[in-house]
Amino acid sequence: QVQLEESGGGFVQPGGSLRLSCTASLTISSIFRMAWYRQPPGKQREFVAVITSNGITNYADDVRGRFTISRDTAANTMNLQMNNLKPEDTATYYCYGRTVEEYWGQGTQVTVST
Repeated sequence: QVQLEESGGGFVQPGGSLRLSCTASLTISSIFRMAWYRQPPGKQREFVAVITSNGITNYADDVRGRFTISRDTAANTMNLQMNNLKPEDTATYYCYGRTVEEYWGQGTQVTVST
């Protein structure tokens, strides 16, 4: 059973930045697909960004150019650098990992507001 744990959420004003991290209970290089999803208040969970074990990335259109997903094998974490945050980025952010099964973290709250 793989465990994923998010950290780094919080409150930030529009235009600000946050960095989310996802720590895995096994070596992240063995997780061939890792991603971030988010669930805004009252809405369904949606895709944010993905990174494969060979470093290929992809982003949702509304975060491309503002968010950067990365893997840090030394720290055994997957990260999401979020810049120029907007109120519509407010959501619970979830870490996702896939080996032969799929795994989810418990989520971390990001609130963007004045």
